[in-house]
Amino acid sequence: MSRVILSVLGQDRPGILAAVSGVLYRKNGNIENVSQTTLQTQFAGIFIASVPETVSLAELTAALEKALGPLGMNVHVDPLDLSAEAVPPVKSEPFVITTKGPDRRGLVAEITAIIARYNVNITNLQAIFKGGENPGDNIMIYEVDIPADTSRQSLHRELRDKAAALALDISIQHRNIFMTLHRI
Repeated sequence: MSRVILSVLGQDRPGILAAVSGVLYRKNGNIENVSQTTLQTQFAGIFIASVPETVSLAELTAALEKALGPLGMNVHVDPLDLSAEAVPPVKSEPFVITTKGPDRRGLVAEITAIIARYNVNITNLQAIFKGGENPGDNIMIYEVDIPADTSRQSLHRELRDKAAALALDISIQHRNIFMTLHRI
């Protein structure tokens, strides 16, 4: 089996996941991982799948385009190259950074610049901007891995200072605490 990574983008509608999984099933493939979301009206999905060596990338792409084209979806397929030199794992702790406040241009850029400066990896980001001044209408949730050798006090202080300058409320919690407090 070979592994592929495919992305699917377009106007959200029923049947997208059924089309992707149906093509993979008919090609004797298997979805290994999937992450999909809807941003406003747009569907975005990333799939890692295994397919038999006998199924070429061109054949798989053509089958996905045939199934997804009528739905108005764009698809991109690449081989998953695990032999590429990966970034070595860093001992880290998972945290969740949440900001709420008025929307403004550059907000994400300013917060992520601080996060990057401390070599913190953002593993997931959800941002909901409805515009306006109501803080509850504009929320960002960053799931991050903070390296063990990072000064958390310095990172927290810099994030809090920037949040105050941007009129944001900010919360920084270990992911285990966040998940316990926000359990559905």
